[in-house]
Amino acid sequence: MAQEALDDEAEGDTPADDERPRRRLPPRLRKAIFAVLVVLMLISGAVATWLYFKQYRPDQQTDASVSRAVVGAATDGTVAVLSYSADSLDKDFAEARSHLAGDFLSYFDQFSQQTVAPMAKQKSMKTTAKVSGAAVSELHPDSAVVLVFVDQVTTTKDSPQPSVAVNSLVVHLSRINASWLITKFSPV
Repeated sequence: MAQEALDDEAEGDTPADDERPRRRLPPRLRKAIFAVLVVLMLISGAVATWLYFKQYRPDQQTDASVSRAVVGAATDGTVAVLSYSADSLDKDFAEARSHLAGDFLSYFDQFSQQTVAPMAKQKSMKTTAKVSGAAVSELHPDSAVVLVFVDQVTTTKDSPQPSVAVNSLVVHLSRINASWLITKFSPV
């Protein structure tokens, strides 16, 4: 009897809510939770892929060597566009065109033939440009913007003393067929 009393007391020590059986989630709810988890995993995979291709890879494609190439192309192109002599206009303009692309190439062709060439021949003009500094402002895998500082020296038959002009230019470049070409050229 004493044993039964102890067993009754032991059973009484257990709280009533521990005696309830654990309920399982209904199968439909389990499937819905599983589907939501799968969708969340797919979304996180898509976000990771997007970040890789839109953030990480472009950074890898615009390293220091690309920056140097862009500055070099902007410098060479600026000198070619702004340097010409009445004695060698065709050669000078052809050299400049090799650094240009897009609408700016069309504009340069028209402007150089209709404005610069007649004036340069009439005044026996010689203009030489020298880049005193250049820095990348924006750099993307297929486009760039470079700030260029230029010293331009001009002589004419009427004014043989060199005239010096200092300019700042914003040069937009695009990568076309593995070359960086100027697509826009504007003074600051």
